[in-house]
Amino acid sequence: MKNKPTPARAAPQEVRIIGGQWRRSKLPVLDKPGLRPTPDRVRETLFNWLGQDLSGWRVLDAFAGTGALGMEAASRGAVQVLMLERDAQAARQLEANCKRLQAASVQIRTTDALVTLAAQPGDKFDLIFLDPPFEADVFAKALSLSRAWLAEGGWVYLEANRAFDAAELVASGWELVRQLKAGAVHAHLLRAA
Repeated sequence: MKNKPTPARAAPQEVRIIGGQWRRSKLPVLDKPGLRPTPDRVRETLFNWLGQDLSGWRVLDAFAGTGALGMEAASRGAVQVLMLERDAQAARQLEANCKRLQAASVQIRTTDALVTLAAQPGDKFDLIFLDPPFEADVFAKALSLSRAWLAEGGWVYLEANRAFDAAELVASGWELVRQLKAGAVHAHLLRAA
């Protein structure tokens, strides 16, 4: 009797932290529908916009997924990074990454980001990452709910599958500071208007 050949396993996907104390560290990416890490080029541009040093910043990564954005902020000196991830397996992967990197400033909550954002904020954040699954189309709702969590003068980074124009954003109380398109990703850096 012949043994069936074992299918070749694909090498695990990973994303690399591009700056700060954990520069070049690799974060595994689970093979899950809708899980799409922010491309290196986009993260590099975003942190050029924000400045490379986030020392003392408090950061909320509302749809953490792979944790690439939040871990990048922690690597660059953020004093607090709160990651919200509703998928339990993805949240466990985030916890494993934090343990491996000894990321004491990072806290992970296994929760739905929209439910959490709709609650009364306990903290205010200098930077909020909003990178929901594209197919969910919750961009406007997430933006609206994030306002209560944003510290005065703080930044919101919105990643979407379409461009939000300045007029559309102003109508909902946001100022478009920077914008970029890379492949299917539209990156927006915003401030409260």
